[in-house]
Amino acid sequence: MVAAMVSSPDSLAAGGRLTIDLVALAANWKALADHVAGGGHATAAVVKADGYGIGLEPAGQTLAAAGCTTFFVALPDEGRRLRAVLPDAVIYVLNGLIGDAGAYAEADMRPVLNSWPEIEEWAAFRKAGGTTGAAVHVDTGMNRLGLSLHEALDLRRNERLLATLAPDLIVSHLACADTPEHPMNRHQLALFREVRAEFADLPASLANSAGVFLGPDYHFDLVRPGIALYGGVAVQGVTNPMRAVVTLEARVLAVREAEDGETVGYGATQSFRQPTRLATLAIGYADGYHRLAGGSDERPGAHAWVRGQRAPLTGRVSMDLITIDVTNIPGVMRGDWVEMFGRHVSVDEVARAAGTIGYELLTDLGRRYRRIYVGGPAI
Repeated sequence: MVAAMVSSPDSLAAGGRLTIDLVALAANWKALADHVAGGGHATAAVVKADGYGIGLEPAGQTLAAAGCTTFFVALPDEGRRLRAVLPDAVIYVLNGLIGDAGAYAEADMRPVLNSWPEIEEWAAFRKAGGTTGAAVHVDTGMNRLGLSLHEALDLRRNERLLATLAPDLIVSHLACADTPEHPMNRHQLALFREVRAEFADLPASLANSAGVFLGPDYHFDLVRPGIALYGGVAVQGVTNPMRAVVTLEARVLAVREAEDGETVGYGATQSFRQPTRLATLAIGYADGYHRLAGGSDERPGAHAWVRGQRAPLTGRVSMDLITIDVTNIPGVMRGDWVEMFGRHVSVDEVARAAGTIGYELLTDLGRRYRRIYVGGPAI
């Protein structure tokens, strides 16, 4: 374990910094694994989109060190990157068979077969001597990827084709698990149980992060959490039990006074009704902080955290700059660091102010930040 790792840009040059708590990431995985372990269920980890923005390699190595052995990525390029640092992991590619099947074998990656053409292509690869495993995805209501129920039954009845494929996992994906009372959850569960009964000899996986919290009926053999690992809200309307992994901070560039009746930022969308003290921060939408998180006369914006207090965003978020109201926060000065989200202001709170979700903020994290990794395996 190491105390901290720092990546460029240099701390003197960066306007923003990301502190990524790999200890919290490992703790979140262990908490989820403990949550499902009573029923003998295994816990994988989804590390697509560059480990939800924190870095694929440090995420994968940290989770492997915590005990995770099975990983899901979206694309084969992600799988190859992960294989380079985790030679013994089981790696599934959620977006299926993209490009040459032989490339999957070379990196020992398992495609999640999402359509009948992919089934046929993978079967031809296996007939030609390929030995790499695969998963079969059956759609139970998402209507994006996956075999239809009819196609899944056809596959089940085609013993020769099924034997050629030799899949090692059957999966589906929940559409509404973040809303526990949604009837779609029970509907999909019922359909997946029917599928599982047809493929009774295969391990099965249905639950994403939110599905983990729907209860043991949804756990089957393998759960595959994503956003919850990184500290984001998985289930709406309940207290988030996961630890914050990412803290985003921005540097104060200047502090200035605005008079009653003046405005701030592009479009003059926010005006002041009293003398106001503003701090301008070196961060903007070019860094992945969403433009719609800003404030206006029509609606409040997100909040930041500085010197132990919350500070509202004022005016539009621009490409490189954000202003916050620090009128009632003594001592704010040039060079201070302001938490944009983290332990005090959650990523999901900021996302709600911007009309989006925490997933989008995390996966949009920009390249201009100084990144500080705390804890985790040395890499």
